[in-house]
Amino acid sequence: MIKIFIHGLESSNQGTKAIYFRERFPDMLIPYFTGGLSERMESLNKILKDKLDIALVGSSFGGLMASLFTMAEESRVNRLILLAPALNLIESSGFIRGKISVPVRIYHGKQDDVIPIDAVEEAADKYFLNLTFNRVEDDHFLHNTFAGIDWSMLLKDKE
Repeated sequence: MIKIFIHGLESSNQGTKAIYFRERFPDMLIPYFTGGLSERMESLNKILKDKLDIALVGSSFGGLMASLFTMAEESRVNRLILLAPALNLIESSGFIRGKISVPVRIYHGKQDDVIPIDAVEEAADKYFLNLTFNRVEDDHFLHNTFAGIDWSMLLKDKE
């Protein structure tokens, strides 16, 4: 299984979450993205070209990217884990949209003042058929929640 972490708009592959994943999942792809959504999606498509059985972890804007990639390439994706994803931007993204049935797990802070949780939940219900939505007592960065998520279970290879 290919694991990839997609950082947020104002983050990088050197942020707290990226470092966490790099230390615990040395085989995980943790690229650095720059530019607007089109440039970032083009880079993501190049990175994942010809890869199958993909587990995407997307944070904030990276969650939007992971979702859009899955909508376009669902047959290549086996799971989607989103952290305070910018799903409120799906409609205006200009990219292909459609309902997906791969398992999607979302963690979103109730005190998120960057991305409105209600708009994200509404978009998630609209586009994801196999959804687990976790409203957590946290902020946009999931400071209190992130390290306590059972990442080993979420990212384990299928048996």
